[in-house]
Amino acid sequence: MLPPRPTAVSQQITFLYAEDPAACRDFYGRVLGLPLVQDQGFAAIYATGGQRAFLGVVQARGPRQGREPRAEGGVVLTLVTPEVEAWHGWLTAAGVAVEAPPSANAATGITHFFFRDPAGYLLEIQRFDRPDWPAPG
Repeated sequence: MLPPRPTAVSQQITFLYAEDPAACRDFYGRVLGLPLVQDQGFAAIYATGGQRAFLGVVQARGPRQGREPRAEGGVVLTLVTPEVEAWHGWLTAAGVAVEAPPSANAATGITHFFFRDPAGYLLEIQRFDRPDWPAPG
């Protein structure tokens, strides 16, 4: 028999390891406008979901091995917003190369597009077009 379950997880941080963390810090802070909540020197932590979800940028110990996480396994960082088309326009104007314009996926009920950060991580901007996705808050 298991002991009582610990309290629920209340926050989440995803750490991305970059060979050039300064470029990534600029990208997440200036280009995406994520608020820096803590600079630990070796790691910069940005808020992505109020005070519940965070993204950390850390110096990598070596070069990234994979380039396509959807095929090889790995991480895709998805940022959820109702303003997918506005983000596409903003990122394009800021010189960020996006893979394709926003598209609707009827099978999953989302509208989304993909792009990469300076370290080569795949990012997605996504909106849930289905009513069963929980509202933020």
